[in-house]
Amino acid sequence: MRMISAEQVDRSLTFPGLVETLREAFRQGAVQPVRHHHTIDRPDGAASTLLLMPAWTDLHAAGTSEGGHVGVKIVTVSPDNNQIGKPAVMGLYLLLDGRTGEPLALIDGQRLTQWRTAAASALAASYLAREDASKLLVVGAGALSAFLARAHSAVRPIENIRIWNRTSANAEKAAEALRQDGLAATVATDLDASLAWADIVSCATISTAPLVKGDRLRPGTHVDLVGGFTPGMREADDAAIARAKVYVDTRAGATKEAGDIVQPLQSGVLKPEDIVADLHELARGEKPGRQGAGEITLFKSVGAALEDLAAGIAVYRATSG
Repeated sequence: MRMISAEQVDRSLTFPGLVETLREAFRQGAVQPVRHHHTIDRPDGAASTLLLMPAWTDLHAAGTSEGGHVGVKIVTVSPDNNQIGKPAVMGLYLLLDGRTGEPLALIDGQRLTQWRTAAASALAASYLAREDASKLLVVGAGALSAFLARAHSAVRPIENIRIWNRTSANAEKAAEALRQDGLAATVATDLDASLAWADIVSCATISTAPLVKGDRLRPGTHVDLVGGFTPGMREADDAAIARAKVYVDTRAGATKEAGDIVQPLQSGVLKPEDIVADLHELARGEKPGRQGAGEITLFKSVGAALEDLAAGIAVYRATSG
């Protein structure tokens, strides 16, 4: 079995390539049960979350008799880890031979998640963001922020990036890392003003109180919500949901786990039929993406095991030989 590090994942992937890999994966489909979600209570009163995300190649949909692959991601989320200088999200990805069950690779799950999450947002933006979108606001300065900035820059002509974070020093660190990569990044000090400035708003936080205010968004803005992964988490308010054409990565996941979708559904602000499409329908051309320059579009991602499987296979193949 091959052990694949974060550095090897970085060398194996590019955002233009991974976006197309995910586009094809959503066209083809995979078997992906809704992820297992477990709360782990700790003696100190805090809690961690254990996520198990299995998926395997949908051979029937692919029309092939090949064995394909099976994969499972094991993830822990410990929100207070930043207090001890450790990432909140940790994990491993196990890739198996689809016919024999033989373990093929154990891949750094944190890095794989960062790549595939950002690439999924960029895939959605390729359908939903304006073609001329050049101003990107990233809300949250965690490890994912740089990946989201690079991914969106791979599918749209991004010229200016602003990073907002509750702790401005962390926003400056994220902006400096992007500047070292040649991207024009600065710190946003006024979130509301930056929401009105942006063509694309990409939000990756674990907030339970909305940060993206719908009444601040300009017509034509695309909103990308990545961070919230439980019904109690919320990154955009009801006004944002009400003003936007709403899209999700998967209906099964978003309508059960994403507070930005679950809460508006419960209150009646959003109806199930108001969700225009998921990534399967967009990739297959079954449902429309952006229909006009003035539309506000909103994409909610909770993460799909299909994304991990496709990215894991891509990394495995890139490191073969």
